[in-house]
Amino acid sequence: MKIDARSAARTLEQAGKWRAIVLYGDDHGLIRERAQAAVRVVAESLDDAFRVVALEREQHVRLEEETQALSLIGGRRVVWLRDGNDAIVPMLKRVLDQDSDTLIVVEAPGLMSRAKLRALADQASSIASIGCYPEEGRNLSASVTAMLSERRVRIDRDALDWLTGRLSPDRAMVRAEIEKLVLYAGEGGTLDLDAVTEIVADAGAASLDDAIWGALSGDRAGADRALERALADGVNPVAVARAMLGALGRLQRVRAGMDMGQSRGDAIKALRPPVFFKRLAAFERALERWSAAALLRALRRTQAFELACKQTGAADMALCRRHIAEIAAARRSA
Repeated sequence: MKIDARSAARTLEQAGKWRAIVLYGDDHGLIRERAQAAVRVVAESLDDAFRVVALEREQHVRLEEETQALSLIGGRRVVWLRDGNDAIVPMLKRVLDQDSDTLIVVEAPGLMSRAKLRALADQASSIASIGCYPEEGRNLSASVTAMLSERRVRIDRDALDWLTGRLSPDRAMVRAEIEKLVLYAGEGGTLDLDAVTEIVADAGAASLDDAIWGALSGDRAGADRALERALADGVNPVAVARAMLGALGRLQRVRAGMDMGQSRGDAIKALRPPVFFKRLAAFERALERWSAAALLRALRRTQAFELACKQTGAADMALCRRHIAEIAAARRSA
């Protein structure tokens, strides 16, 4: 049964109601996090050898055997498949026809929409089929706030806006950043913009910002160097596209304010979150370089670049390098 995004958390809290849960999508970190949540609900642990068995791709043939095994100490068991694919469909169908209370949790990152496993999961009433895709905008802000609230940490609005504009789209990396912030703030603490910019300015994020603002301000060589550092640090091309879209959107807001009669300084000061002081010079150079019409064209090209990166078999690294080069080489136009 296909589960919509709003019902995913509640479904995982009630994981025991299902015979199987299939987790698929582009966010590998979120897939793993949700799989762990489902396993904990049923087996009360991730590493109980009597109640939890994890099967890697080469071990999938053991699915039926492990599903029928009994826990030696009582309690419901979980079979946790990693890297699920269409090859497990025949076995999964046979298992679902058998009498067993073992929960099967399947991680299937990158599963295509037409895949047989996806079709089975969407249609079977005993399977929860949950898509796991990178969060953005309000959804990402809500998730970050919830993660911090779990540790009784508050975050200022400006700090939250700045943070969500720079986080990786992968849930595992989001969690890692949240852990750093919680460690800094302490349980019951509060995070402001200064604290967040200081803690989150790691190598990958800093290199990505250097690449984006280098390209927008016309520094082709600097942008290329920073992009290579960011990619080496694990930043993916989709994250580059989203960072570029965010930067272009901020330039658009300032440009619109100036076109309506605001001074450049006032229009920049009105931005929320405010421009990080270390990026102010690059922001102003980019603002001089891009007209409203040119910014709109760049936004559309960047959206097309992100979509191209998500196509099967796309040479996303090459697309990423080319897009940064094109932005850096673009000329101001009316």
